[in-house]
Amino acid sequence: MHIGVIGATGTIGSRIVAEALDRGHQVTAFSRDVSNVRDGRDNIAWKDVEVTNADGIAAVLPGLDVLISGFGPGNTANDPADAVTRAIGDPGIYARTATALLTALASHARVRLIVIGGAATLEVKPGLVFADSDELLHAAIDSLGLPREYAAAMRGHRDALNIYRTSNRLWTYFCPAVEIAPGERTGRFRIGGDQPVIDAEGRSRISAEDAAVALLDEVELPRFVQRRFTVGY
Repeated sequence: MHIGVIGATGTIGSRIVAEALDRGHQVTAFSRDVSNVRDGRDNIAWKDVEVTNADGIAAVLPGLDVLISGFGPGNTANDPADAVTRAIGDPGIYARTATALLTALASHARVRLIVIGGAATLEVKPGLVFADSDELLHAAIDSLGLPREYAAAMRGHRDALNIYRTSNRLWTYFCPAVEIAPGERTGRFRIGGDQPVIDAEGRSRISAEDAAVALLDEVELPRFVQRRFTVGY
């Protein structure tokens, strides 16, 4: 398959690219600025794209089977503090990106879209979403060592998901676990729907490598078109 990956230099995006290439797919990797990218791997091309520019996105869609968006307002892999600051400063960026992606897909309806979203959109229990509760959000933010102002960014992910849910495009919304970080590729995890997957220690966690495995599994065998899913150990 020919897979586009937005945010291809990020923590999750870079692992999605590696997993896709290892499985024999062709990848077009998108980033804000690819002028300094040096990549000698086979079956990969690098291109610039602006995620809030629907026309620009539409221009790179021809030939793609699937577009994966791992967009973040900063590069968490290179400068996590800056990424947090940018997300707090412009929480509406997620909704604007959702609108641009869906607008671009209107003229390329056969291209599937998989969006990597935020765990704060998951339900604590049926009908109660993390992002709808200050208490739950603050507890999660405190556990991650982030400033409480980051709640605005978490709600930004919720607003974006609501936009996707109104669309008839071939979208899938992928929520990694609450705790996600570089680690081991085990290929062993559990799939969930609207609520986080919790392990025996009461934690929702996944490695970035296994998140990439789960996402490429969905690329190759679609199970969640116009739906959200999550993963965890």
